[in-house]
Amino acid sequence: MTTPESRITAWLGGQQEAMLAELEAMVNIDGGSYDKTGVDAVGTRIANFLAVHDVAVRVLPQERHGDCLRAEVDGEGGTGNERRNILLMGHRDTVFPKGEPERRPFRVEGGLAYGPGVCDMKAGLVMNMFVLAAFRKFGGAPGPVVGLFTGDEEIGSPEGRPVIEAEARAARVVFNSEPGRPSGAVVTGRKGGIFSVLDITGKAAHSGANFEAGISAIEELARKVQALHALTDIARGITLNVGLVSGGQSVNTVAPSAQAQIDLRYVDPADRDEVMSAIHAITAQSFVPGTSATLTIRGEFVPLAKNAGTDKVFALYKQVAEFETAGEFTGGCADSGFTALMGAPTLCAVGPVGGKAHSPDEYMEVASLVPRAQALARAILKLDSAGI
Repeated sequence: MTTPESRITAWLGGQQEAMLAELEAMVNIDGGSYDKTGVDAVGTRIANFLAVHDVAVRVLPQERHGDCLRAEVDGEGGTGNERRNILLMGHRDTVFPKGEPERRPFRVEGGLAYGPGVCDMKAGLVMNMFVLAAFRKFGGAPGPVVGLFTGDEEIGSPEGRPVIEAEARAARVVFNSEPGRPSGAVVTGRKGGIFSVLDITGKAAHSGANFEAGISAIEELARKVQALHALTDIARGITLNVGLVSGGQSVNTVAPSAQAQIDLRYVDPADRDEVMSAIHAITAQSFVPGTSATLTIRGEFVPLAKNAGTDKVFALYKQVAEFETAGEFTGGCADSGFTALMGAPTLCAVGPVGGKAHSPDEYMEVASLVPRAQALARAILKLDSAGI
């Protein structure tokens, strides 16, 4: 006698080529975080696939960034946990500039798939799509399976966060399909992070004829960058990185303006306010007399920290996975921090294995697509027996 588990895992076992076809189509669509049209085009691809497989999808419009898609497959009872939903998450946006897929389109070579966003995290989106389709086709889920596909994670989910938190409040468990680590591990802990912009104002003057009348915003920027980087404390897991700078008017003008974009990462939630206080102090201080500055937070992640159900979810996943895996801490941030903060037991990086994200060498291990999908499906099927 066959069971939902045997039918689902067998069906997924035959879907590698179909998965790769969907992945190729998605990778070859532009989708930077600020490219709403491109991110929504990826969403249309997902919605069309799910519609073919009779999975209900609802679009949650977003004003500035990619819309959120919410898919749901009915479940078959469960434990009676008031948090009923089994939440599968993934983001559609990437970090790459417009035209990147045309410059280096999807390709498979030596068992590895390449292309912008191939592992971070379009492969995880594809995996979630096929897992949703499998449960719609064969049933067996111990509760509603919800797929949430967001559009602005790479910039801190400024619009997506409220949607994610609302879903997390109704979730008995969350699986975030960020890429599995190159070691094959999943992620059980992440740093928090804040993306902010520092704008500096000086005073323009001719750099030859009237140099003394100028106040250089670029000089002020340089001194502030040094002060910001000095806040880094590797032993405590605190890092400050000024990743982008701009400024000035012309080579022969004392710079009237300058800007820096800052990435803060931290481990302990208690460190957040301490470091931000120091950043605000540096913002307020004028190293070059006459300059002024403002700081604007553009996006923020909270750490992925353990809660009451974290260990149970990880133990279950490790038990059902037919491959070696472990729990790993990473300095990267993700939407999984928001769901854990809402009290939902959360396991991150259950997606296909990949590495070198955010770089031209980003890759995904083709052979991991099916086994990771099967492991996720098995974990869902055994939630009741694991007491989750």
